[in-house]
Amino acid sequence: MVEEEPFARVRLPRKGEILGVVIGMMGGSRMLVDCLDGKERMCRVPGKIKRFIWVKDGDAVLIKPWAIEADKKGDIAWRYTRLQADWLRREGYLK
Repeated sequence: MVEEEPFARVRLPRKGEILGVVIGMMGGSRMLVDCLDGKERMCRVPGKIKRFIWVKDGDAVLIKPWAIEADKKGDIAWRYTRLQADWLRREGYLK
């Protein structure tokens, strides 16, 4: 008998959003993120979601680059759980 994996919804990047992996904590709710477009950005957790998500090194995140200095800075929009990050890697969205 073949077991099927339960279908889980995973938030995928929308227009203007990029997947990345946190590589360093900088303090003050800021962190260094290695993005899939090959750039490292200094990202922050915006105040409206600061209490609800806890980000640590190695977490897969979804970021929104800023309009100004888009190649260097951005906001974290979503943090993926370990199971969601594994699914993203299996499906080829994350390296």
